[in-house]
Amino acid sequence: MPFLSRPNGVQIYYNVHGPLNTTNPPILLTHGFTSTSALWTPQLSGLSAFHTLITYDMRGHGRSSSPSSPAEYTIEHNVADMLALLDLICRPNCKAVIGGLSLGGFMSLAFWKKHPERVCALIVTCSGPGFARQDVKEEWRNAALAQAEAFEKYGLAVLNPEDPGRKGEFHFGPEGLVLAARGMLAGIDVGVVGMLETIMVPTLVVVGEDDKQFLYPAEYMAKRIPDVKKLVVPRAGHAVNVDQPEIFLDAVLTFVAQVDGEGQGAKGSHL
Repeated sequence: MPFLSRPNGVQIYYNVHGPLNTTNPPILLTHGFTSTSALWTPQLSGLSAFHTLITYDMRGHGRSSSPSSPAEYTIEHNVADMLALLDLICRPNCKAVIGGLSLGGFMSLAFWKKHPERVCALIVTCSGPGFARQDVKEEWRNAALAQAEAFEKYGLAVLNPEDPGRKGEFHFGPEGLVLAARGMLAGIDVGVVGMLETIMVPTLVVVGEDDKQFLYPAEYMAKRIPDVKKLVVPRAGHAVNVDQPEIFLDAVLTFVAQVDGEGQGAKGSHL
């Protein structure tokens, strides 16, 4: 199994799918809180047909390390992990399609904020940009801390094994999820929401019509990001790519094909 070595002994589990010598931009996908890279299984073959597809388990999740220090679980640490993956797999300074679901969608926006020069397009799925109001941020933070307490008390039994979005998942234990909830999940701040108007790359915003918590954030982003396409997927909840895998895949393939077309004038390979 491939692992990326990070500072302080942290190991990030990742997989690379598809061709390595394509001129199309690579795609880097980030899963949500309590999920793993297995989330993307329904889209692996489709998205990797003409692109290098990179999936990984966030620190504290799946097969990646769960460091004992709470200081290792920040948005900044995960963004740095994403950059390190691109640097490992792609040529220096390559641009990629950066996408994710739920917490992974926020991570994608945070990555653009930190490294806009490495992004050629964004895919933000069932997610939001953070909070414009401090009181709403506090509500989110309290909910994240409550999730951490639940994992401390009940362990992995908190996760519903019957959830179709959890097919193929594996976690070593709940310890990393506890710290990820207190760090990365609770750490979503107001820094990203204020920069949506400055996103100058094509952006696809996807949300399930039954994912009530994220319908408004999706509309909020669609009104502020200049070059945006928004899709509300019928008969789909939070795991929209699992509930409606073909609709989601078709939307992403159409989107990245347009991105590929815009980049055909550039010389050289992305990898």
